[in-house]
Amino acid sequence: MPRVLVDAAAVPADRGALIRYVDGLVAALDRAGADLSVVCQRAEAERYRRLAPSARVIPGPVAITNRATRLAWEQTGLPLLARQAGAEVIHAPYYSIPLGSGLPTVVTVHDATWFTEPEQHGSRAAFFRGATRTAVRHARRVIVPSKATRDELVRVLSADPTRIDVAYHGVDLAQFHPPSEAEIRRAALRLGLHGQPYVAFLGALDPRKNVPNLIRGFAAAVKRLEEPPALVLGGGVHEDDVDAACREVEATVRVIRPGYLGAPDLPGFLGGALVVAFPSRGEGFGLPVLEAMACGAPVLTTYRTSLPEVGGDAVAYTEPDADSIAAALGQLLASPERRRQLREAGLARAREFTWDASAEAHLSSYQRAIE
Repeated sequence: MPRVLVDAAAVPADRGALIRYVDGLVAALDRAGADLSVVCQRAEAERYRRLAPSARVIPGPVAITNRATRLAWEQTGLPLLARQAGAEVIHAPYYSIPLGSGLPTVVTVHDATWFTEPEQHGSRAAFFRGATRTAVRHARRVIVPSKATRDELVRVLSADPTRIDVAYHGVDLAQFHPPSEAEIRRAALRLGLHGQPYVAFLGALDPRKNVPNLIRGFAAAVKRLEEPPALVLGGGVHEDDVDAACREVEATVRVIRPGYLGAPDLPGFLGGALVVAFPSRGEGFGLPVLEAMACGAPVLTTYRTSLPEVGGDAVAYTEPDADSIAAALGQLLASPERRRQLREAGLARAREFTWDASAEAHLSSYQRAIE
């Protein structure tokens, strides 16, 4: 087994899909018997000790909670810790890497939309384009979560495909599972639904997720229903264009924005929905689609970038414009049988994606980097 140091200190504190990637991977590497060290923020040390009881968990300095300080420390302090831990390879799981560390480095590049759709990312795009270019040029191996992301890096950066390894994400079936009636009731109570059925979205409310068109499409799909469901937008920061889309729809259309949802609420929220709609314009992987399938939810998503690799034939597809979303969502809401078929297909499909398989792919990449 390669001796690997994972830089979990790079993970942002928003606890979204990225933290689930690092948590799932670290736990699976530990189960696989990897010779593992994990560097993390001090506040996360106990959690990583529980996730990976056999690993060496190394809290970083207090100052690295500041992003600029952490990026500077990444270039000097992180390589020093790696050498002290006897690591043979460093894994940087979030775009930026230490340069001149003297050790082989493996980097995870989660998606290429910083280049293909920069307008969807705002002011962050320039930083991540620079970090990705540097990482792809200097890392010994590049890990991506889908073939679509690999192909985009080759296309937009002329990256060497022989240095890119595809490692699909997994899903934690203990956390994401078909919910009990009690879990569904608890999530509905938390959302104030009072028995009203709903369509769910889970993710950051940033432009790439296409939430304004989801709101418009949902409103068109339910406007003639006598008892329309609600639309619940779980997670993320409320962007101005989301507010504007909510103002456009009729007052009879109920849109609920509960903000961040805790992990215990997610199975009930996803599995209790009529449909989970995720009409993203592009994803590096699309973990919310996989997690919704694992909870037994019928899923509607787009046939863009990596999403067909995740959903396969187990989800319904739409184009990302509002009219297409309205048509596809309307068809699903009108067909309980189609939703039942998608639930069953999604559960079976979700079982194909495991963190143990992902960890094996990562270990192979680490070994290639060393060799």
